[in-house]
Amino acid sequence: MAKLRIAGIVPESVVDGPGFRYTVFTQGCRHHCPGCHNPQTHDFDGGYTVDTDDLFAEMTEDPLISGLTFSGGDPFEQPAPLAELAAKAHASGKNIMVYTGYTFEQLTEKAKTDPATEALLRQTDILIDGPFILEQRNLELKFRGSDNQRVIDVPRSLSEGRVITFEFE
Repeated sequence: MAKLRIAGIVPESVVDGPGFRYTVFTQGCRHHCPGCHNPQTHDFDGGYTVDTDDLFAEMTEDPLISGLTFSGGDPFEQPAPLAELAAKAHASGKNIMVYTGYTFEQLTEKAKTDPATEALLRQTDILIDGPFILEQRNLELKFRGSDNQRVIDVPRSLSEGRVITFEFE
């Protein structure tokens, strides 16, 4: 039973990744990207605290949910409880998508000394990485906001030791 500070949830989203998703908006972000879609999530003291077991129970009540998305804020500011929740979701057959302002390279470097970051990274199937850059905003991109952000196949990238990206159809 882990505690997590969140800004809110969207129990049935079709805009936060492929399929029908349960989306958790974490609270706390150091990036403060100009033009951020969720600036209310920046304050680390904002939002409210929830139990990850309660989130998991709510998610699994809906048979239409195909995956779990962590957005923010920045999920990698609270990697331990999210890794625990992601592991339970994986065990129940859900895929995991994470949005972060950090790059994959920054996260893999941090994971070398931070077991919680490593755990969340290893539980992530799809990573949208990099800060939102207002000057590179692109409304034609699927599930991301600016051209610099990559869609990363995390299991393959970790396995092959290089970044493997793809585009959503």
